[in-house]
Amino acid sequence: MNAEFAIVDSIVEQTGKGQEMAIPILQKIQEHFRYLPMGALERVCEVSDITPSQLYGVATFYSQFRLQPVGDIIIKVCHGTACHVGGAKTLTETLEDHFGVKDGETTPDMKFTIESVACVGCCSLAPVVVVGSDTFGKLTPKKLVETIEKYIE
Repeated sequence: MNAEFAIVDSIVEQTGKGQEMAIPILQKIQEHFRYLPMGALERVCEVSDITPSQLYGVATFYSQFRLQPVGDIIIKVCHGTACHVGGAKTLTETLEDHFGVKDGETTPDMKFTIESVACVGCCSLAPVVVVGSDTFGKLTPKKLVETIEKYIE
């Protein structure tokens, strides 16, 4: 048995095999792999009561789940109302230019993923960008680039 299967088997065993456990199972798989590998999803269906259509339906319905690998550091640009008014679009474009990838894409070295999000809940700091688990507010394109440079090794 390969390591991926062993991890999935353990997650299903600990979480439960019923259809109602689809979301917790997917959350734990994504926590481990940082995305949902297709092989892991297939294995869940083999060792649980969840059908492929049910599992894939849940995985594609909720935006929290990723079906593609992401970078080590996810850069989330808030596009909520306050951030939108404050220049979120310009910040996203700044990141795209800086890294040479589009919103939703990952740099070729798998270090960074740029992601627009609806709201991060820091409206008083608009515009806001979350780098990994660090939140930065009242950003300008120049401040954003300076901030991002600290994460490049």
